[in-house]
Amino acid sequence: MILTVTLNAALDRTLSVPNFQAGRRHRASDSLTLPGGKGVNIARALRNLGQPVIATGLAGGRTGTAIIEQLTAEGILNDFVRIGDESRTSTAVVDPTGNQQTEINEYGPSVTDAELALLGEKLGYLARGADIVVLAGSLPRDVPAEYYAVLAQKLARPDLRIVVDAPGSALREALLAEPWLVSPNTREAEDVVGNEFADDEDAATGAAMLCQMGAGNALVHDERGCVASLTGDGGTRTLLARVDAMTEVVSTVGSGDAFLAGYLAGVYVGASEEDALREAVACGAASTQLLGAGVLAPGDVEAIARQVTVYEVEAGA
Repeated sequence: MILTVTLNAALDRTLSVPNFQAGRRHRASDSLTLPGGKGVNIARALRNLGQPVIATGLAGGRTGTAIIEQLTAEGILNDFVRIGDESRTSTAVVDPTGNQQTEINEYGPSVTDAELALLGEKLGYLARGADIVVLAGSLPRDVPAEYYAVLAQKLARPDLRIVVDAPGSALREALLAEPWLVSPNTREAEDVVGNEFADDEDAATGAAMLCQMGAGNALVHDERGCVASLTGDGGTRTLLARVDAMTEVVSTVGSGDAFLAGYLAGVYVGASEEDALREAVACGAASTQLLGAGVLAPGDVEAIARQVTVYEVEAGA
């Protein structure tokens, strides 16, 4: 079973607004409201791929109640800790005419030490039956940057794969706990390693640096695919995965979450490194064809996976 953890869960609303301009009045041509936050999005994609998953984390107030009720309605197993403060709401405005999107994300609730302690107890229980635990997304207010590292160290056991998908200082601190896998996008990886990536070789070097900083494996993804630094019995391999042809993009919201879900789904069923990366890139691309983070059609994933090329590259110095 795969367990996803979302400390900063949200109710995500995505609006499709043709020719969107700030300061003007518009009518949305389409809209979708779903429970969100990275871990929730990953759980949704995993369920769509037919993999066993439980979503947990923190949820508070009426928004938290809506998150839990809607997850249950989607058929996504969940077990959240209820907190006193209100969970956040996020809005994404997608302009299909210019292939642009604007995201407005609230900071999230304030969380007490007692609520974090309850979450730690719940994770300790749920993780007993898990093969993979995913610690994902931004941290709410008052939660220290090292909290993912603390959780990873508490949950660590030889047969449990711990994944961290978080931005900024939360990822940097989590590397100290030596997670099995990290999955930042290019911008997040650049922030952690301290330099920009001009090309695929730079990205490959960045992925290798993330492993040197503590990660067992690293996936650095962008809109074209990913660079992966993967450690196995045969040593470390650097693989580049690219989709040969992209269809029209509807929304990129949550595409990185679908990407990670695809990789974990491949790993969970014992796929080769190459096939798991094909699944990852195909899921990320398939999710851009529909509104909603983590929403994808398995048929689209299968079709796109046949267009994904995976090959080994050399990381620079």
